[in-house]
Amino acid sequence: MANLARNNKILLELVQRPGNNVCADCSAPEPDWASYTLGVFVCLNCSGMHRNLPSVSKVKSIRLDYWDSSLVEFMQKRGNSEAKAIFEKCVPTFFYKPRQNDCIVLKDQWIRAKYERREFTGENNRFLQIYTSEQFESPMWKKGRVNKQFLKRNFLLSQRDFTLKYFIKEDSKVPKAVISMKDLNADFQPEKIGHPHGLQISYSEDDHTRNLFVYHDDGQTVVTFFNAIRATRLAYLLRKHQTLRNSDLVPQLTSKSLKEGYMEKTGPTTRESFKKRWFTLNLTNRKLLYLKSPLDATEKGFAFIGSESHGYSVSACSGQSKRGGRWRWGIFLKTPDREYVFMCEQESEQKEWIEAFRKIISQPMTPEDYANEANLRRGK
Repeated sequence: MANLARNNKILLELVQRPGNNVCADCSAPEPDWASYTLGVFVCLNCSGMHRNLPSVSKVKSIRLDYWDSSLVEFMQKRGNSEAKAIFEKCVPTFFYKPRQNDCIVLKDQWIRAKYERREFTGENNRFLQIYTSEQFESPMWKKGRVNKQFLKRNFLLSQRDFTLKYFIKEDSKVPKAVISMKDLNADFQPEKIGHPHGLQISYSEDDHTRNLFVYHDDGQTVVTFFNAIRATRLAYLLRKHQTLRNSDLVPQLTSKSLKEGYMEKTGPTTRESFKKRWFTLNLTNRKLLYLKSPLDATEKGFAFIGSESHGYSVSACSGQSKRGGRWRWGIFLKTPDREYVFMCEQESEQKEWIEAFRKIISQPMTPEDYANEANLRRGK
């Protein structure tokens, strides 16, 4: 019993040290599990993924399980920082490292890439060649724009001309679409798409945002496809911005929406009734898109969100709408050209939307933001 108490005390001290005090795989705070074969401290969620790799990783609770002294000594020698120096030695700049709130497939494949496939130890560059090859080809299940069913399509990612193409048939010579890397974004959306490997690809087409919803049954394939997109985006941006470093461009490779969800909105006149719409707010391009439903291929409209110093502001308003709206938690968004009123179903949603709007409004605009704002005004 003395050794048990001593070993548990050592583990609890170890997990408080810098590096060990966050999950080795997703950076979640206060991990309370550990892989005693890899020597890393991990959170509860990631420990479950480690259990799926029994030949590589074996886990115990640092609070509830019995720890032999030899295992504790190994944890003392290794720890998260030492393990990262081994298993993350050669992570490519473009490779996405998942965080605590990312979807399961991203975290699962990150853990498998690190410990099972040992992609980043420097032992070989086979996987790097897959991500950065001139062409990456893979079939995907894509949601149809008209019939709404998922159909198998062949996708071809090219670093030769910085495009993503997809073909209706395997032997097709002419692609159904050719998508430039210029504005392309990819984001995992499993809940929205209804598949654990669901990926949303968005891009600009004729001044509108076009959405493709795809998935692959194999998690490794869809995450490889996602990171190959990021690698191609990086190559494109490096050619476009030759004075910038790789690390400067990483935030532009892919991005998550700042906030998504249903709100009610009215038209530009005070006579129009409120209608329920799906909204997506993006920090990268400062746009608020609205669609009829989450899986629409094209948005119905959008608003540019500038900075406070240029006449943009947001505030809460309350009271039941007199124009057909059912919800009463309101948001008042003011722009130089128009004033918007949105209604939320819950007060918590109202607060989250206002916080998201304020995050964008508080940030200064870039030269590219000014150009986007000017293009929007010219199009009106």
